[in-house]
Amino acid sequence: MLTLSIIKADTGGHVGHSAVHPAMLATASSRVSDAVDRGLLIDGTVAACGDDVSLIMTHERGADAEEVHSFAWDVFQSTTRVARQHGLYGAGQDLLSDAFSGNLRGMGPGYAELEFTERPSEPVICFLADKTEPGAWNLPLYKMFADPFNTPGLVIDSKMHDGFRFEVYDLHEDKHIWFDCPTDLYELLMYIGAPARYVIHQVESKSLAEVAAATSTQRLSLIAGKYVGKDDPVMIVRAQSGLPAVGEVLEPFAFPYTVAGAMRGSHHAPFMPVSQHQAHPSRFDGPPRVVALGFQVHEGRLGQPRDLFDDPSFDEARRQANVAMDYLRRHGPFEPHRLPLADLEYTTMTQLEARLADRWEPLPTADRQPVSAA
Repeated sequence: MLTLSIIKADTGGHVGHSAVHPAMLATASSRVSDAVDRGLLIDGTVAACGDDVSLIMTHERGADAEEVHSFAWDVFQSTTRVARQHGLYGAGQDLLSDAFSGNLRGMGPGYAELEFTERPSEPVICFLADKTEPGAWNLPLYKMFADPFNTPGLVIDSKMHDGFRFEVYDLHEDKHIWFDCPTDLYELLMYIGAPARYVIHQVESKSLAEVAAATSTQRLSLIAGKYVGKDDPVMIVRAQSGLPAVGEVLEPFAFPYTVAGAMRGSHHAPFMPVSQHQAHPSRFDGPPRVVALGFQVHEGRLGQPRDLFDDPSFDEARRQANVAMDYLRRHGPFEPHRLPLADLEYTTMTQLEARLADRWEPLPTADRQPVSAA
């Protein structure tokens, strides 16, 4: 069985949080090529979105394989050294541990992994995001796999007509649940409409009994106990032959919907679909970016990626994203541009509450709200 892994980390930004230095990409690419030559990987490539290095790799070692995760950790240690040599911003910021310990769970880097038996034709799309959180994938995954207005295959393709199952994680309570759609559609929406807490981790085809999509679900602030950088999630989606067509997978991103992230990880902003050469957010650390790299996997090999958002049909989405960014920015420090207090990544609220505690006083008697009778 083939495993496709995307493992990513921010190990230093050039300039600020906007991009990855070419020397870091060269170092990572050299290490991946060596891993292919010595048989650890079947194939691999290196890509970037914003200030994150993503290792896209195929192998037969399964998800959470120690050898693959250890290799990725070593690569990120190498790119961190390069970042420090160039004085880059936030060198090694996603590496939350001093030593590797079996797999990358809880260590900082994000990863999505998908195990599958390769079909005669295997189109796969790897999505990379910057300046947002794992819940950013909730809306497009719902539209790809549950919304017939986006995906007509749900109505007219007999292999899709039975629907899909969604695995949702509760990031605050470390629990998960499966929703069987279309039967559980409304229940699914109740949870995934709160993407700061509930995140789609996997989608499975009921008729094919195969995993169709997988996402990264790591929340750095929950792992570290403080803000150390936005999560910048990744996602893998298989397409065609009983799964959504490539066009159905991409269609949700024609609407630049709002996600949490942008400046200091603490604002709502539109999610802008861009080509790789535009994936360098600089305005207010945004708008948050998403890149789609298409691969025609064959005998485990990735082949040349197609930069799927490098397409004028997404120009209108990019224009709308800029208009929406202007609108939200004019709210300044007020919601809904700023996240609610409970969701802020950077916040002085704890210190303010302690410093101002003695200055809060009860309301004058005349202004107090009446207590309703039981």
